[in-house]
Amino acid sequence: MSARAFIDEFKTIMHLTLPKRYGDRQSDRLDAFYAEQSSSYDLFRDRLLHGREQLMRAIPVPTGGSLVDMGGGTGRNLEWLGERLVSVASVTVVDLCASLLHIADQRIRSNGWQNVRTRLADVTTYAPPEGLVDAVTFSYSLTMIPNWFDAVENAYAILKPGGYIGVVDFYVSDKWPNEGMVRHSGFYRNFWPAWFGYSNVFLNPDHLTYLRRLFEMIRLDEKKGKVPYLPGLKAPFYLFVGRKPFSV
Repeated sequence: MSARAFIDEFKTIMHLTLPKRYGDRQSDRLDAFYAEQSSSYDLFRDRLLHGREQLMRAIPVPTGGSLVDMGGGTGRNLEWLGERLVSVASVTVVDLCASLLHIADQRIRSNGWQNVRTRLADVTTYAPPEGLVDAVTFSYSLTMIPNWFDAVENAYAILKPGGYIGVVDFYVSDKWPNEGMVRHSGFYRNFWPAWFGYSNVFLNPDHLTYLRRLFEMIRLDEKKGKVPYLPGLKAPFYLFVGRKPFSV
């Protein structure tokens, strides 16, 4: 790691560990947290946020289709679409954090992505102007949305029948999870919500339950990933791909 990269990462760690400035609105709180670390956001989080590449490679987006990345921040996720990106008609990165979308706009220009746009909007109410879309993704954003129920329901509403949702995020299991699902220890169920909650990231076992209730499950991975500067500890995360039923 270069000296500049180390300094940028150190700044990010300071923002994660020192007291934060808050605002009355979610957008204010996000910008207060991310504004000074937006330029180094991806460097640290590429090592913290596991499964994003696997999610973007797994989400089915048809040729000529449309994708909305909810809480997509800097647009980093789109790079993992690889050559598939050019075959998609439209990709929209939606986020409430203007400073992160500024980085996304720079990424779009530098890569010459003509089919990608950003929208400063609330993912719980965002409605694509072109109508229903083929795929929606949430990459480590549900845990940062206070009313995440509305975010998932809005994703359901804007998806075409048969459209796909992909989610990757931190979580902890229920004390007594459904058969076939991972059960985390009491330490994990208490430590990780407290640790992440300090940065307004709220782990919740209900995310997976609700996703499985609304969507036909195509894929579910429950794993653990390393956390930078916390040797010996791994944070649990899940990767979910589901399909909106053709009929209810």
